[in-house]
Amino acid sequence: MFIDRVEILTQAGDGGKGCGSFRREAFIPRGGPDGGDGGHGGSIIIRADENVGSLHNLVGHRHWKADHGRPGEGSLCTGRSGDDAFILVPPGTVVKDAKEGFVITELLTHGQEITIAKGGKGGRGNKRFATSTERAPRHFEDGEPGEIREVLLELKLIADVGLVGKPNAGKSTLLSRLSRATPEIAAYPFTTKYPHLGMVRVGYEDSFVLADIPGLIEGAHAGVGLGHEFLKHVQRTRLFVHLVEPEPMDQTDPIQNYHQIREELRLYDPELVTRPEIVVVTKCELPDAGAIAEMLSEDLGHPVLQISSATGQGLTELTRLIVRQLREMNNKDEEWGKGTGVRS
Repeated sequence: MFIDRVEILTQAGDGGKGCGSFRREAFIPRGGPDGGDGGHGGSIIIRADENVGSLHNLVGHRHWKADHGRPGEGSLCTGRSGDDAFILVPPGTVVKDAKEGFVITELLTHGQEITIAKGGKGGRGNKRFATSTERAPRHFEDGEPGEIREVLLELKLIADVGLVGKPNAGKSTLLSRLSRATPEIAAYPFTTKYPHLGMVRVGYEDSFVLADIPGLIEGAHAGVGLGHEFLKHVQRTRLFVHLVEPEPMDQTDPIQNYHQIREELRLYDPELVTRPEIVVVTKCELPDAGAIAEMLSEDLGHPVLQISSATGQGLTELTRLIVRQLREMNNKDEEWGKGTGVRS
């Protein structure tokens, strides 16, 4: 199951209590204070792990607690510190404060982490309070309580290329043909209910991550058809492949459908329509596909690819064009090239 939003309550461990103790051994008069400090409480740490695909592992585990620190002991023995608790999330997870709603951080790369609730500091034993004027202190400290924080985790998938388009445009079929991903495929709209990721390899050197974004409809920017749940996943894709169905099942105009999806992207986030885009007419084995591609090309003022996931026509050309586009973008943006650009 794909889960991209989870609310959890984190509670760090309390610090251990300091010890009040005096050294008492034979032949050692006036041994003095020897109470050790308490151990520190464990912290709650959220860490991005590329081996985690969604937030599903957190479902049913709302409360996260770290170990408390152990109390100090005599003979200057410090109590054991509590173990930290690690919460593993996919890269691309946004960590928000659940009460105030502000963003605390975004975990974008493998291994990146944040201490979301810090463990309490261990209390000091009575040895710490010994001075030249007070040689036998009898007071010590309790440990500090650990932090308690309620956080909201939201996942925005990170992919090099995002497939966008109307429902039933052929996004899932294309993903299954180009990668080893196995999304659900059927001859009706909204078959894809959550995004899928697939690794596409081109030759022996190049590869890229391809995301199948569930179909968008008019009003998606306002939440129609779970639009917000889908659109947030396109925000971290660098390149769009916009699929246009030549003969929609609902008898709508393919050219109008293209502009409608572009408008939904713009209304959700104006920056999205500035990103590079490859426009593709799918199901080119259909009779009207060629005419639709020509009309769309004239409307946009640049060539439009034609592909068929059923026959394989145009798929090689599409993957080569994607690689070429990503390479050009990497050259322009070194920071992206070090991150999730084409992998060589």
